[in-house]
Amino acid sequence: MTEKIVVNTSPMLSLGKMQALEIVGKLPFEFVSPTEVETEILAGANQGYDVQIPEWLKILRLQNSLSPLAIASLDTGEAAVIQLALEQNIELVCIDELKGRRAASAVGLKIIGSLGLIGKAKTLGFIPEISPFIQKAKSAGIYYDDILIKTFLKSFGE
Repeated sequence: MTEKIVVNTSPMLSLGKMQALEIVGKLPFEFVSPTEVETEILAGANQGYDVQIPEWLKILRLQNSLSPLAIASLDTGEAAVIQLALEQNIELVCIDELKGRRAASAVGLKIIGSLGLIGKAKTLGFIPEISPFIQKAKSAGIYYDDILIKTFLKSFGE
């Protein structure tokens, strides 16, 4: 059985800028996102950003309205990702922002980020190196802490 993962907007944007969406779509996950993430991605596309919703991403509606408390402390996409994971009993979420990661962890969810998905792609042999993807992301304006990147690459033998 394939593990499900609920994906937030920013990892999708980062993976797009890394030109890694096709690779990540091959990972052994069933990728889902709430309609709120779809709305954020489509809004970016309407503003001229080069973003897309890949065919492997399944969009699901929340069963309940977002909590006002969640919306007050997180952006809508992050709040919806966490809520969808809880509603659907999905243990794993893909969130890059620290505040969202902390909130997901606080409710017992497992967290992976865009870099973690790239790392998984390398582990499974879909890509030979991670560093070119990180360079593409940085060239496209995505910020990663230098110490984080150094530690991350070292853990994969790069």
